[in-house]
Amino acid sequence: MSGKLDGKVALISGGTSGIGAATAELFARQGAKVVITGRSEEKGRVLAEELGPAVTYQHVDVTSESDIKDSIDGTYQKHGRLDVLFNNAGGPTGGEVYDITTEQIDYGVKLLLASVMLSTRYAIEPMKASGGGSIINNSSIAGIRYRQGNILYSVLKAGLSHYTRMAGVELGPHNIRVNTISPGAIATPIFWGGSQRANTLTDEDNSRKMAKLQRNLARATPTPRSGLASDIAEAALFLASDMGSFVNCHDLVVDGGRTSMFFEPPLSA
Repeated sequence: MSGKLDGKVALISGGTSGIGAATAELFARQGAKVVITGRSEEKGRVLAEELGPAVTYQHVDVTSESDIKDSIDGTYQKHGRLDVLFNNAGGPTGGEVYDITTEQIDYGVKLLLASVMLSTRYAIEPMKASGGGSIINNSSIAGIRYRQGNILYSVLKAGLSHYTRMAGVELGPHNIRVNTISPGAIATPIFWGGSQRANTLTDEDNSRKMAKLQRNLARATPTPRSGLASDIAEAALFLASDMGSFVNCHDLVVDGGRTSMFFEPPLSA
């Protein structure tokens, strides 16, 4: 039985946990060769081994331009092509309107916006050589609505979504599609400090926090359940595959209807 990504090569940043890990697993099942990147080397290598020979891990800090370039060059050299780039890496940022600092701004821009712009830049030539490709940027409903994240995170996600539209116009003639996914209330460890924080907790503590989070998030959308990492993975599969071949410059909101609610309960873990 053929997969929807047979013969394709995908690079997923932030691929060692949460949405990235779920997407790597799905892409591999659908026939892709997948390179996952992230800062947690032990976790990345264990996950790649669990997912099988189609998945490999490379240590990358997306706030480093040289790491970004090396990951894209390495993927192309290893597999001879690059078809899908999922810019998924990210995390929480500090920065409220009354006390935001230069350090918070600099780090947030590097993590959430510059990393995507640089990854896109370095992916263009490999994708052109591969006959085209799909670039998917993980944005957020925080870039659409108030009170979904702090002001710095929200502004950067809004900027990311607009950058995606502009890049899609520029790269469309090269058969490179650029789209965003804007997740809503998705249960991942980002709610209690990101994957690095989750790595310091026991499996029992992480499971307890996840169960509580899913109960809370189920009350935050018209759809009576929490969003899951697998929901975003399925959206990424659509955009990465030929099913989404005429979708470009689009923000695919996957939020169970949260952004349509008149009153939105605050998200919490």
